[in-house]
Amino acid sequence: MGAVLSQDGLTTPLDQVPVVQTESLGKAYRTGFWLNQRVNSLTQCSLTVHQGETFGLLGPNGAGKTTLLKILLGIIRPTAGTATLLGHALGDSAVKQRIGYLPENAYFYDFLTGWEFLQYTAGLFGLSRAAQQRRIVELLNLVGLSQEAAKKKQLRQYSKGMLQRIGMAQALINDPDVVFLDEPMSGLDPTGRFQVREIILALKREGKTIFFNSHILSDVEVICDRIAILDQGELIASGSLDQLLGTADQYLVKGRGGHIAKLEPWLDRLTVQGDLWQGQVKGDPYEFAKQIPLAGGHLITLQQTRPTLEEFFIAQIRQRRSP
Repeated sequence: MGAVLSQDGLTTPLDQVPVVQTESLGKAYRTGFWLNQRVNSLTQCSLTVHQGETFGLLGPNGAGKTTLLKILLGIIRPTAGTATLLGHALGDSAVKQRIGYLPENAYFYDFLTGWEFLQYTAGLFGLSRAAQQRRIVELLNLVGLSQEAAKKKQLRQYSKGMLQRIGMAQALINDPDVVFLDEPMSGLDPTGRFQVREIILALKREGKTIFFNSHILSDVEVICDRIAILDQGELIASGSLDQLLGTADQYLVKGRGGHIAKLEPWLDRLTVQGDLWQGQVKGDPYEFAKQIPLAGGHLITLQQTRPTLEEFFIAQIRQRRSP
């Protein structure tokens, strides 16, 4: 097992070194005609991503998500703080051989076929011809593209979903230790979103570390081990879904029949369809369950629930921006 030498002279096994570690990371831009205005795109950002995690970075447009990603990838430099990637300083050329990246608005040369594009990408990483052939076939199978289409069809003829899948394949061509995905489901229809989500879940099963930005919170809730929320360049929440959303301490009840007027004081978000009704229980759920037969109704289900990630996200943004 490999190790990394730390500043104190001690060595740490690679599987214990955080894949991503940032401390008070910041990025400011100069703007205006005379470049005399300072805009903070990222402020005091400290987070950790561990090996094998699927980590989701969330935030409104302009929150600083892509800025953070570009800093980690060495595309732009921070103006404050420190960060490491795979235990090394940002920009280390050896580390770049071990990462994969799919930008949000990727540009692929229109007149290459998918196969030619993947060959070109593989050549950048120094893969032999035999290794290229084997790896391209593996990745086409993973992302759900046929070899025939990849060899005969130029990229300008690809749909948005096909381009996302070929982009995912190029991000994985070097079998990276960590994969960075910037809005991988952006602009996709439900079928395309499902396909990309399945690819990410397959990578997760392989033990890859995945760091991605997304606005599709329902997918993030299914995929991610931990998340962080950025707003206006500041990190306002981070942790596992259980830590952030809490344990299920609310109860959703479904029932049939009875006098709705007698049940309504016990329920929030009450909806009624025919003789079926459901709502969020206010007060003691077991005491309410006793009231249902007294009101002439029948209990169908009573189950614990918790806020969705979308509800939590909106609440955090509103709370931060409220006067």
